Parts: sequence; C-alpha cells; structure tokens
Amino acid sequence: MASQYQDRIADIAADAASARESFVPPDEPPDEERAMAFCREGVGAAVAVYVDARSGEWDRFDEAEFARLERAMNDYLDLYARCYGVELDADYSVRTAAEALLDTHNVADVARILTGVPAGDRQC
Repeated sequence: MASQYQDRIADIAADAASARESFVPPDEPPDEERAMAFCREGVGAAVAVYVDARSGEWDRFDEAEFARLERAMNDYLDLYARCYGVELDADYSVRTAAEALLDTHNVADVARILTGVPAGDRQC
C-alpha cells in the first residue's frame, strides 16, 4: 500500500531523472550555484519527505517508495558532485542525510559531509 507521500516522492524522482538526463557538466568546475540548487531542490526535498514522514505519526513508506526516494536523493548528490568535477556513484541512506540535516541545519553541509565534495570536507 502506498503512503500519503507517494505523489511527493514521484515528483522528486521524476525531477531527479530529468535533471540527470539533461545534465551537462560545467566546462570549468566548480559550478557552485548549480550545485547548491541540486542541494536545495533535490537533496533537501528528498530529506524533507523523510523527515515529514518521521515526524509525529510515522507513516511507513512501502519498499518501492523508500527505494525511489533514496535513489532520487543519491541522484541529486551525484549531480552536486559533478558540478565540482567529481564523479560519484552515491549510495547514501536518506536516514543518514536526515540525521546530518538535524545536526547541521544546512542541506549544503549535508551534501559536503556525505560526499566529501569539495575535497577535504568529508566528515563521515
């Protein structure tokens, strides 16, 4: 059974797929402005769905929804890194990202902590 978040997850996943398909790497990395947009509009949106679901009454995602949400977040983290000229195959937990957001209160910090991009910023 799908959760009440299925439409939000579908939108985030569709946007991530579109961003991935249309992505053109910057000629001269970094493209920090675009990297931050991927953080706010992608990583932040995915983590927000997870946090919303975990707040108050925990509305469980079904496995497919959760996998789709996590894949979308990781796609956005890949795109974030590519804006810095770094190729990743991100495979991070949305729970870990949510915990980092609660600690830092900044989605750009979450991306830096998880990916280590820009170089020297990896903390976990």
